[in-house]
Amino acid sequence: MAFRKILIYPDPFLRKKCAPVEEIDEEVLGILDDMAETMYEARGVGLAASQIGVDKRLVVVDTSPRKPAEGEEDEEGEIEYEGPGLLELINPEIITSEGEIIAEEACLSIPGFTSDVKRKKKVVIEAYNREGDLMEIESEDLLARVFQHEIDHLNGVLFIDRLARLKRELIKRKIEKEFGKEEKRYAVL
Repeated sequence: MAFRKILIYPDPFLRKKCAPVEEIDEEVLGILDDMAETMYEARGVGLAASQIGVDKRLVVVDTSPRKPAEGEEDEEGEIEYEGPGLLELINPEIITSEGEIIAEEACLSIPGFTSDVKRKKKVVIEAYNREGDLMEIESEDLLARVFQHEIDHLNGVLFIDRLARLKRELIKRKIEKEFGKEEKRYAVL
């Protein structure tokens, strides 16, 4: 396993629609391992392959409680995430969705920026696991939000694209002022 650099908006690769995985081989399994390590190191709850510059429909997600970084603790010393542990998703697709909910989102590729985003409250996804078995996962609230956010990444869509035009343009200007325009950037962790 190896930590990978996370691309930062406005890197144009983040706008790329990723190609489906045709075969689950050692390369794909290695990328999934690297993605999990990178996500945990960056203190994220999800990561899409496009965020590390890989053109494959791969996602890792973990919304489980973890030992918090300094300054993030609640009174029990854990961050309040609930989830099934690490999920490695190959060619994930949303097959059904329902309801709506607005909640704050952040993104490892847009560090330091958050905004309220409207998403579906519940989603059912289909994806292959690392053994090649087709899974169907029902989710709601945070897990459903993370699935939608990461699958958006695989389609070249960022959470800021889901904002009202005026708010989106304001955030884009702030991001471009901080990170520059259309050049390859990496997160510093």
